[in-house]
Amino acid sequence: MFSITVRDHVMVAHSLRGEVFGPAQQRHGATFLVDATFRRPELDPDGIVVDIGLATAQLAETLADLNHRDLDDHPEFAGVNTTTEFLARAIADRLADRIGAGKLGGNAGGLTGLTVTLHESHVAWASYERDL
Repeated sequence: MFSITVRDHVMVAHSLRGEVFGPAQQRHGATFLVDATFRRPELDPDGIVVDIGLATAQLAETLADLNHRDLDDHPEFAGVNTTTEFLARAIADRLADRIGAGKLGGNAGGLTGLTVTLHESHVAWASYERDL
């Protein structure tokens, strides 16, 4: 399996409901380093997994409406705990929609998997992996 990973970041505010979250129940800021890994079993006719420039641009566009936002007020996340794990899936699903719409180029149809990893810090991160 071949893969490439592109990276960006997103800065958000949010709060988490539930005793398990301790002080994170209060509204707080978070800066997530976001990695998107695209996978396919064979390289495309150009000898690549996917165009890195397009992948980088599409990740940035995917994150744009989350960046500098209070996720507690984001209509897409109403009533949802925007945990790191939840956000990894939401971003992966948004990227998958862009792949399906052809925004990563015609040869991106050969992609078979996508993993999005959100790094909360240098010691903790969460990922969501999905098939395409």
